[in-house]
Amino acid sequence: MHIINPRSFTGNSAWDALDIEQFENATVRLHWTDQPYKWHINDGPEVFAVMDGTVDMHVRQDGKENVFRLYIGDIFHAQCGDEHVAHPVGPARVLVIEKAGSI
Repeated sequence: MHIINPRSFTGNSAWDALDIEQFENATVRLHWTDQPYKWHINDGPEVFAVMDGTVDMHVRQDGKENVFRLYIGDIFHAQCGDEHVAHPVGPARVLVIEKAGSI
């Protein structure tokens, strides 16, 4: 049994992660970042939950880019094929559940 306080987790570089668990083909990871990720399209669903900080989630749909501001407790759910990139607004910690090996 473990108690994890996301606010106390800090990585050495952007998107460093604490691997929490792996269930069959899915991973649960706590990420720390202060820099944007990269545009990507997952090969499976992704659950992205903001644990600390604020994140602007950029998504592309039908050739148009939209930005959704996510606050502590907000969850972004991407399906296979959804193009997106996370931009933290200052340091942020996010819990990501996705297919093992996803980018």
